[in-house]
Amino acid sequence: MNYDDKRKELVKMLKRVRRIKSEQVEKAFLQTPRELFLPEEIKHYAYIDTPLQIGNDQTISAPHMVAIMCEALNFEQGQKILEIGAG
Repeated sequence: MNYDDKRKELVKMLKRVRRIKSEQVEKAFLQTPRELFLPEEIKHYAYIDTPLQIGNDQTISAPHMVAIMCEALNFEQGQKILEIGAG
């Protein structure tokens, strides 16, 4: 599977629906390999816009929700962001 192409398709969709608005968030999404944060058996779902089970009754947030949070943060290039859910 070509994850780079899937990542680009997801970014296009998130821009189209105005979840990704800034160049900073677009670049971050294009540079972050979401598949690396998933168990091997579900990596092929990495770029579907839905939360995914990652074990121990926990999920990784849906990409659109991550985009909304990142846009609200107004972060700058070079900063690193760690999302810690409260579930």
